[in-house]
This record gives sequence, C-alpha cells and structure tokens, in this order.
Amino acid sequence: MQITDIRVRKESSRGKMKAKIDITIDDAFVIHDVKVIETEKGTFIAMPSKKLPNGEFKDVAHPINTETREMLQKAILEKYNETEDAE
Repeated sequence: MQITDIRVRKESSRGKMKAKIDITIDDAFVIHDVKVIETEKGTFIAMPSKKLPNGEFKDVAHPINTETREMLQKAILEKYNETEDAE
C-alpha cells in the first residue's frame, strides 16, 4: 500500500483541530476528512467518524493495525508540517 497523494485543508478556527486531510492510496482509493489535532500532549490524526444515536463517535474508515496507523500518521503529519513551514 502506497499513499500517492495527501491534500491539506487548513482550518481557520483557533480550536484543537488544525486541518482536514484527504489521502489517496495507490492512485485508486481516497479517504476524506482525516483530522489533524493539536493538544498540549502533541499532534495526532483522527480518522473520519460519524456520530451514533447514543452520542458516541465511530470511525468510518481506519487502519486495522498499529503499523499501518503509524505509517499514515507519519506521512500525514509530515505533509501537514510542510504546509506549516511554507507559510
């Protein structure tokens, strides 16, 4: 699996969510609205989710193992940081 494109959409709010990301995998599959979240403990990604009737959130797309999650997070945060440096 190769990430073939990452598109960053910065958020203008002053909240914890700093950007929404679209990633393309193998030039064949896209995942929209991966969020970049900044907290005092660091920056991380949150996968797209939907709110359930009971108020909880459930991911609608997500990696099924730690290795893949780390690979996605590393690539996304590198691209996000490049856009931060360019400003």
